[in-house]
Amino acid sequence: MVRYTKEHKQVTRQRIIEKAGHRFKQDGLDGSGISTLMSDAGLTNGAFYAHFESKDDLVAHVVTDQLRTQIASYGTLRAGRPGLEDLVRQYLSPEHRDHPGDGCPSAALLDEIGRCGDGTKQAYTDGARAILEEIATRLSPGDPQSARGTAIGLYTMMVGTLQLARALSDRKFADEVLEQGIENGLTFIR
Repeated sequence: MVRYTKEHKQVTRQRIIEKAGHRFKQDGLDGSGISTLMSDAGLTNGAFYAHFESKDDLVAHVVTDQLRTQIASYGTLRAGRPGLEDLVRQYLSPEHRDHPGDGCPSAALLDEIGRCGDGTKQAYTDGARAILEEIATRLSPGDPQSARGTAIGLYTMMVGTLQLARALSDRKFADEVLEQGIENGLTFIR
């Protein structure tokens, strides 16, 4: 029997989490079985339980990882409100709409996360709080708490707008929804 180092196991675990994140956002939590997830990671089904207790355990880790990655990406934005403007335009872009597997886990999975167990909901809650804190800090660096309501409004508007645009079969209508969402988001920022 082959024994792997702790570092190898951690790298493999992270690969499973990253591949599962893409697959979940593309096909949904229920549309992604363990065999598909493990195949995506280049592993056999039997290796799954060496890394996770259950699919629910994997989902909670994926949600944590996806939201942490999303928050880290905000560091590439310009400082303050100009960076929020960039975020709104990127988030509500046709590219983001058309590639859910590469995008925000909230827009892709929110309805399913609401039906998950406490571990996944807690992972999402922690990540959502961090996102809202980042937005509020950019809105009001000296007093982020005063901007919390605006941050919640901005983020929920962006997520809902993207979900609606993804659900529409009429591309022109979907583009219109995104464009209006950008205008609404910029109003929140001003």
